[in-house]
Amino acid sequence: MRSLARLLGSAAFGALLVGVPLLAQGIKIDYNPSVNFKLLKSYSWQKIHATDPQVEQRISAAVDRDLANLALHEVDKNADVVITVVEVAKDPQEYTTFYNSLSGFTWRRGWGTGGFADSIRSVRRIPLGTLVFDMYDGKTHKLLWRATVDEFVSKSTDKNDQTMDKAINGMLDKFPPKKEK
Repeated sequence: MRSLARLLGSAAFGALLVGVPLLAQGIKIDYNPSVNFKLLKSYSWQKIHATDPQVEQRISAAVDRDLANLALHEVDKNADVVITVVEVAKDPQEYTTFYNSLSGFTWRRGWGTGGFADSIRSVRRIPLGTLVFDMYDGKTHKLLWRATVDEFVSKSTDKNDQTMDKAINGMLDKFPPKKEK
């Protein structure tokens, strides 16, 4: 009897461990390693796109709060970095349309090879429910830092605020990036 209870307990624990990654948000970052991110002190917003204007407001508020905690302050013009955020919720074309509307901004990264969304082929593979957060150089409009998170919104509307906050917080916890030695 005791061994059966242990077996069932082990099976339940194993199922829990297997299921945990399925519930977690996947956050990825990519950045230009030649940039000294500690010199960045100000930011401005270029564009936010989400399917719901209230989601755009929540994204903006969460980003403003988290960047303030990182000692970055918002300015109207001449910012060190310019921010764009797009929620891919309907179809991958939504991502392409968003970036095509940003004249003068380079959405492909200018460092290394094989990064996220470096080609049209990879753009088509952006999963629905992904949030893409970009920081551009305020003068050159070249991409400096990109974070993506999948499972940006919860399947339960009751938990959406928590899920969005967790996503934004998780992305900005990785900023500024730690230089690899």
